[in-house]
Amino acid sequence: QVQLVESGGGLVQAGGSLRLSCAASKRTISSYTMGWFRQAPGKEREFVARHWSGGRTYYADSVKGRFTISRDNAKNTVWLQMNSLKSEDTAVYYCAEALGTYYSGTSYNYWGQGTQVTVSS
Repeated sequence: QVQLVESGGGLVQAGGSLRLSCAASKRTISSYTMGWFRQAPGKEREFVARHWSGGRTYYADSVKGRFTISRDNAKNTVWLQMNSLKSEDTAVYYCAEALGTYYSGTSYNYWGQGTQVTVSS
């Protein structure tokens, strides 16, 4: 089973940028859909972005135009570039894998432990 480890979170001022990384190990992620989710205090976990194996990407309306998901299958790594950060982006961010090449749901199979992103206003 795949293991996912996120990194790159931290404290940033509003308007700033952060780049989150998700390193996968134990097997390749190349055939599967990779996603980023986030959970703010007192709120439910929400979808942020996903990247199909074939390259197509999708974003939540709240981050469209500011966040970019990318992946390098050779490095078994997924990134989330976050620009123009807002205080409402503050959350724990999770990397996840769905066992489908073109998965569009939110029931992912494997999850990382999360990385905290705090945006100060």
